[in-house]
Amino acid sequence: MRKTAREAAFKIVYANLFHNENGKNFRAAIYKQEKLDEADREFAEQLVTLISEHKEELISLISERVERFAEYRIYAVDKALMLIALAEIKYLEEIPPVVSVSEAATLARKYSTEKSADFVNGVLGGFINP
Repeated sequence: MRKTAREAAFKIVYANLFHNENGKNFRAAIYKQEKLDEADREFAEQLVTLISEHKEELISLISERVERFAEYRIYAVDKALMLIALAEIKYLEEIPPVVSVSEAATLARKYSTEKSADFVNGVLGGFINP
C-alpha cells in the first residue's frame, strides 16, 4: 500500500536530515518494520532516491514558497514530508499532485505539531495551484 510506503520513506528521509545518508541496513529495517511488500519497497526506495538526487533543488523550491521562515526554521518532520510530496509532484507524473499533498498533510497530522498539517498543505498547495 503506497500510504505505508510513503510513511516508510518519510522515516528514512527524516533520519537522513540528521545523519546524512543512512545505509541499506537502516532502510531494510524500516521496510521490515512497516511490513512492505516488494512493490511498496520499490516505491519507497524510489522516493528516497529521488530526494537524495534532487535534495538541494527541492529544498530551494520549498524555501521560495515559505516566505516567513528561513529553511532552517521549518520543523524537520514538516520538511521531510514536503520533500516527499514535492518529489512526487515533480518526478512521478502517475501520482495526482492532490494525492501527494493530501498524504503529506495526513502524515503531518500524525507525526508533527497541531498546525503542521495546515502549514504543509498550504506550502504544497502553492505548487499545484500557483
